[in-house]
Amino acid sequence: MGVLTIGDIGVLSGIIHIGDEAMFEAARDELAVRGLGIVGISSAPEESAARYDVPCVPRLGFAGLARDAAVRRSALLTDAAAGRTRLDAGDPAQSVLDALDESSGVLIAGGGNLASRWPVHIYERTTLAAMARARGLPVVVSGQTFGPDLEAGDAERVAAMARSALYTGVREPASATLARGWGVRVRAGVDDASFLGQGPRSGEGPDASDRVLVSLSGWFAGRPADETERDIAVLLDRAADTVGPVVFHAHFGPASADSEPSGDAALHERVRARMRNASEVVPSGDSVSAARLARTSRLLVTSRYHPAVFAAPAGVPVLALAADAYTRVKLTGALGHWGQDAVADLDALADAPARLAELAASGAAVALAAAERLDDHRADSARWWDAVADALC
Repeated sequence: MGVLTIGDIGVLSGIIHIGDEAMFEAARDELAVRGLGIVGISSAPEESAARYDVPCVPRLGFAGLARDAAVRRSALLTDAAAGRTRLDAGDPAQSVLDALDESSGVLIAGGGNLASRWPVHIYERTTLAAMARARGLPVVVSGQTFGPDLEAGDAERVAAMARSALYTGVREPASATLARGWGVRVRAGVDDASFLGQGPRSGEGPDASDRVLVSLSGWFAGRPADETERDIAVLLDRAADTVGPVVFHAHFGPASADSEPSGDAALHERVRARMRNASEVVPSGDSVSAARLARTSRLLVTSRYHPAVFAAPAGVPVLALAADAYTRVKLTGALGHWGQDAVADLDALADAPARLAELAASGAAVALAAAERLDDHRADSARWWDAVADALC
């Protein structure tokens, strides 16, 4: 028997999303060292099964559905799990039902953040939890961001899932506050992938470099792309002038190193073309290599979440660029765990070079603040995964 685990995984059209894959990989690793195997739910089951060496099944079939259709499908799948109806031949959710027959429990892993901007993730995860309850199986929710944008109906679904779970884990104070308002007993801790690929001791891996690592998201929250890309290029030229060589790494980009730039990698090329300083590109690669790259940089400039998750525990100063309330909640939460707070709005990029200079000069203090917190966060994370494993075995 294994733990049926849903994350936002699967390489589609050659694009990998490092952060979402990292949380699934961390869950696989943490449960494995505690004697539990998993079955993954993936957008590309064969690809994910080969990469993670675990069985994988397709998603539940909510992609592309309008909300009213998603409500009907959720009821259908819950009824099927309870034995009140049967699915049509070829329904992709049949594989999930079959996996539930062989599962000891369900883990709602990080990825597919539960906000109304992504209703497909809300319906997938709340429905899977309801299917598990219909089979009498325990459910644990881990590594989540809730909201901040949640319409009333979506909030009701997410709250019901969290209240019925044996344990609910979130990764920033704002999500914890929201969940407690729903009457959920919640654990707030660092992101599940914070220690991905590391052993029980810190300080592993190569010595830190002098690079300024850059990982950008194309989400500008409606701001003019041309102007925003220009301002980011100015900021990164200042980083190259005052800190060190600039290296771009896409967390949402081609899985193959020889592919045409797309996703974040295409944005990176546009910003690079606007810079007067030379820069380098590291292919997206995999989650473990991405974590190592972030942990060994001198400074990180990012509007993506997981580069900050990887860099901050290693004491790397981070300048995070927030596009809206959602990205600010996540980035502020990721940095706050480690004593950092340099989150700048994209509207304030003119002030960012001064913030960058302050960060570059504060490396020793940032490293000390992270080191002072490291053992406690590691211990808390270990206790969390012990409890998850006990609940799902």
